[in-house]
Amino acid sequence: MDILESTQMAFKTLTANKLRSTLTMLGIIIGNASVIGMIGVGQGAQRLASEQFESLGPNVLFVSPGAREARNRTFDLPKTLVFEDAKAIASQVPSVAGVAAQRQNQFPVVYQNLNTSSLIVGTTPEFLSVRSFDMARGRFISNQDVERNTQVVALGSDLATRFFGNRDPIGEQVRIKGIGFQVIGVMQPKGAFLGNNQDDAAYIPITTHANRLTGRTSPYGLDLTFISIAAKDEQSIPAAEFQVANLLRLRHKITDNDDFTVQTQKDILRIVGTITGGLTAMLAAIAGISLLVGGIGIMNIMLVSVTERTPEIGLRKAIGATQQDILVQFMIEAVILASVGGLVGTGVGVGGILAVSALTPLKASVSPLAIALAVSVSGGIGLFFGVFPARQAAKLDPIVALRSA
Repeated sequence: MDILESTQMAFKTLTANKLRSTLTMLGIIIGNASVIGMIGVGQGAQRLASEQFESLGPNVLFVSPGAREARNRTFDLPKTLVFEDAKAIASQVPSVAGVAAQRQNQFPVVYQNLNTSSLIVGTTPEFLSVRSFDMARGRFISNQDVERNTQVVALGSDLATRFFGNRDPIGEQVRIKGIGFQVIGVMQPKGAFLGNNQDDAAYIPITTHANRLTGRTSPYGLDLTFISIAAKDEQSIPAAEFQVANLLRLRHKITDNDDFTVQTQKDILRIVGTITGGLTAMLAAIAGISLLVGGIGIMNIMLVSVTERTPEIGLRKAIGATQQDILVQFMIEAVILASVGGLVGTGVGVGGILAVSALTPLKASVSPLAIALAVSVSGGIGLFFGVFPARQAAKLDPIVALRSA
């Protein structure tokens, strides 16, 4: 018997028991869809993180208080990074193009009878250029605002829309933590960054943030959440990182462990990529268990099928079918179940990825490698788990098989 004839017989046998064949394929369908979906979503998460970090600004470094090891162990970081450090970096590091000091807290914001809780960012005029922000209308914080502790605020686009709709908010008064601030500008939409909506934030002079909202909480000066630094170009980033670290060690009189952390975009992206890559692999492995379960289901149904079709096997052997013919017949049936299930599961997985891309900010993508891997593995599982039932069928004694008819 040739392969084509065996395949035709396999299709007829499987379609004769449509419900059983469909339920048998269900494990493979779920497994394939899960593997493709998880890999696609994981790659989408990596791409989204990369885009968000690139949107922070070109050639940006970040200096934050606390050593890298300490930041991994506690949220109560030392308040050793101060405004004077940012000024020193701007004036003394030659490879730096701009420096923006930043401190931030969550505070209630009120306009008339509307109120919300937003991130209040105290910063300096350099924030716009260093972090690649733009103004939609009005102006941003000026050096004069910082020097005079002026109570002015630039609103993120979402926050401005929430309070004022389509009206021009310039000149209006909002209250932050019960203190009045005049709106001087509205930012261009920037999007979310690591789960924080930057368009729902409000930006005020860093000195006003410290003196009017939080108070000075460090004995060393006006403490900062972090410092954003723009290197002159991509080639200057290693030099800037080295020079900034050396300057801060001198200023903080450090002889042992640093009390700050300097990170580049690439450093942070590498960490995020490692995390998202590990999560993707873990989720894909968990989803792959469904394929294993589906393979066991195929083997179970094929063993049942061998028992049910014992008279048929005996008859075919009696009229000349060899052990190889019977073996090939049952293996083809197992591979068809797994392959068709794999193709259907691929369609479901791709559909799920497209739905995620359409309904969420996560730009999940269809990975051809994941599809090829999932379909190949599902076909291989069908072949692997079909061998034992097929051998059982092939080894049946025709006399015993006919006697059981």
